[in-house]
Amino acid sequence: MESGKKMVAQNRKASHDYFLEERFECGIVLTGTEIKSVRKGKVQLKESFISFINGEAFIKGMSISAYDFGNRFNHDETRERKLLLHRSEISKLSNKVKLKGYTIVPTCMYLKNGRAKIEIALAKGKDLHDKRQSEKERDAKREIEKAIKNNY
Repeated sequence: MESGKKMVAQNRKASHDYFLEERFECGIVLTGTEIKSVRKGKVQLKESFISFINGEAFIKGMSISAYDFGNRFNHDETRERKLLLHRSEISKLSNKVKLKGYTIVPTCMYLKNGRAKIEIALAKGKDLHDKRQSEKERDAKREIEKAIKNNY
């Protein structure tokens, strides 16, 4: 991880369910109590996805827990939040999503120099046999590393 970055949340399920092809870093529009909860690490990306409305990108299904000291100013935990991307990136991604089988999923959320950033990826869904194959490869790699470690 680069200096100045602090990992807040990861979406491990995304790499299990999808082939992640192209990755983008984007900002996110948050309210005051939301950023305080993000800094505490109370973020869930598991079921979230990106959609495009009127040429703007929004993240839906992401849960940011309520801030403990937010009282009446607290935010809605699962509201859709606007993503900050360049217009060319938005048009490129929205055109790819129109192709069959492509979607855009968030892979991780982190703080970079005090600002909340989300890494999103252009993804294509895996079939069941693809998931099994990648699991076999991961297990084989783990066994090889274990054997190398035991021999030295």
